[in-house]
Amino acid sequence: MLKICKNQKNIVILRQNCNTSKIMSNADFWQSIQTIIEGGYSSEGLHLLDNYAEQFINGKLLYQRFSLPEQRGCAAGGSTNVIATILAGASIAPNCLTAPIGSFKREQQCGEIQASRIERWAKRVGCWVDCVNDRLQQQFGQEVAQGGEARVFYHGASLIKMIGLDYYVTPVLALDRIALYNTYFPETKLIVLGFGRDSEGAFQIIVEQPFVQGKSLSEAEIEKFATNLGFELKNRRNWTYATAEIYLSDLHDENVIQSKEGIIFVIDCDIRINTPDLKMDGIRQLSSEVAFTE
Repeated sequence: MLKICKNQKNIVILRQNCNTSKIMSNADFWQSIQTIIEGGYSSEGLHLLDNYAEQFINGKLLYQRFSLPEQRGCAAGGSTNVIATILAGASIAPNCLTAPIGSFKREQQCGEIQASRIERWAKRVGCWVDCVNDRLQQQFGQEVAQGGEARVFYHGASLIKMIGLDYYVTPVLALDRIALYNTYFPETKLIVLGFGRDSEGAFQIIVEQPFVQGKSLSEAEIEKFATNLGFELKNRRNWTYATAEIYLSDLHDENVIQSKEGIIFVIDCDIRINTPDLKMDGIRQLSSEVAFTE
C-alpha cells in the first residue's frame, strides 16, 4: 500500500512494501524532506523520517555521499544520527543565504540553518537538551576531559561527549565525522544520543562512546598503526594522514591508546571525506544523491 503525507504545498508518496509501487526518485525524496521540514515535523512527517531511517539502516535507501561501509558506519551511530544526517544534507535555498559564495560567513549561515532544522526536529521527538553542559554536569559530575571540539563526562563503562562545531562549522560535516569514525574505528564507535546548545548558545551533538583504558603510544607507533590502515603521513606537526578518499588528523598520543591486551584503540580524531579543497590529494566529491533499492 502507499503512505500519503499531505501539507498545504505538496503531496508526497512514499514507497512501502508493495511490488507495484513506484520507487522514489532522488528528486522526490529530497522534496519529501523539504516538505517535512516546512511542515514543522508533523506526526506524519516524523513517521516518514523514521521510515527513511529504517530503510537507510537496512540498505534499501542508499545515500551516495557515503560508500556502503561508510553508510553502515552512519547507521551504527543510531537512527537519531541517520535522521540528523539526512536533515543536514537537504539543500538550502540560495535566497536564505546572504553572504558571498565561498565565504566563511556563508558557511556559517549554512551551519546555522542545518542546526536549526535538527533542533526543531529534536525538540519534537524529545532528544534535545537546553544548556547541555550544565545538564550533563548535573547528571554525571565534573567533566573528565576537554579538547578543541568536545567536553567529556565519565559514565561507568562509557563516556558521554558533547561535540561542538568548532572544527566543522556545519552539522553535516560533524555528522560525516561520526559515520567515518564508526567505519574505521568501530571498537570505539560513537552513538548519537541527542542534540542541544550549551550555555553560550553553541550547537552540540551528544554522543556515547565505550570507555577504554590503556597506555599512550609513541608517534612512531601511531604512524605504523595508521600506515597499516592504508593512510599516508601528510603533516607530522598536526598528526595528519590521508588516503585519496579519507582525511585523518589529530591522531596524537592522547587520542590513540593501547590496551593491556595489545589492542590499539582510537578514542578521538578529526576524520573527513577527503575532497580536493582540503588540499591533501583528495579525490572525493560530496554528493546528496540517494537511490532506493528493491
